[in-house]
Amino acid sequence: MSLDDAATKPHERMQSALEGDLNAVNALIRERMASEHAPRIPEVTAHLVEAGGKRVRPMLTLAAARLCGYDGVHHQKLAATVEFIHTATLLHDDVVDESEKRRGRPTANLLWDNKSSVLVGDYLFARAFQLMVETENHRVLSILSNAAAVIAEGEVLQLSAAMNLATTEEIYLQVIRGKTAALFEAACEVGGVIANQPEDVVRALATYGDGLGIAFQMADDLLDWGGTSGAIGKNVGDDFRERKLTLPVIRAVARADESERAFWVRTIQKGRQDEGDLDQAMAILMRHGTLEETRIEALGHSARAQAALAALPDHPLRDMMHDLADYVVARLT
Repeated sequence: MSLDDAATKPHERMQSALEGDLNAVNALIRERMASEHAPRIPEVTAHLVEAGGKRVRPMLTLAAARLCGYDGVHHQKLAATVEFIHTATLLHDDVVDESEKRRGRPTANLLWDNKSSVLVGDYLFARAFQLMVETENHRVLSILSNAAAVIAEGEVLQLSAAMNLATTEEIYLQVIRGKTAALFEAACEVGGVIANQPEDVVRALATYGDGLGIAFQMADDLLDWGGTSGAIGKNVGDDFRERKLTLPVIRAVARADESERAFWVRTIQKGRQDEGDLDQAMAILMRHGTLEETRIEALGHSARAQAALAALPDHPLRDMMHDLADYVVARLT
């Protein structure tokens, strides 16, 4: 089911609790995505930033700082930084993947062109670094710049892993830690750092973000095999068509008999896909139980995120973060 169909929506409760901060972050985003000399920058950025994203990553930065007792304004700059980094990676991803749909809308590269998407993404990365420097906190600069490097590394690793039937579960985890969990982790961690929290609290926030990010990405990968386009904001089967090796496929390949192996070689390794191949791939995954196994893995990482919260101060925002870890995998039930 869609996240928006869930009975409870912790991200909406967080939005309400953090309304003042979020308004300030949104104003900061609009201010910093402006360009006096290149009007295409705000046009492209606004298309994605204002496309109905839930702002989960910047909300995590705000929530982490607030539950740790922070009462300054630097957490707002860090939240905007996180959103700019995320938006920049989406612009670049859609070019690399030749995607045509994002958050249920045509991608920027489809509406404009690849050059615009890449260059605007670069601009947003630059704006992100300007914002984080303004906090004058060397550690948050280190955390977020390291996360940006890990994200880029994960995307390059995914390129080499795609279409490669030798891709292992370890490589898959490294890819999703890079492309998704690294920013979740950093978003949470910098909230604790800017609030000047002890190391055990900062590490707990980082662990929460890592578990949440992995659960989120595993759920997204699983939904690609069975969700509705509305639930995932893209076309069902995109990963198969793009020949990506996600966890359900990696495990099915490892257990394949001779005919199944030949199928994966033809469709993934060689890229010769025919009508009905998506259904056949789904049948193979069902036969080996890898979809259910992936669901269980995602739930496990969600539980790990929740366990890390025990080290954090008692606060309504901590309860919302606990519920958010359930929420990101609620689509799988």
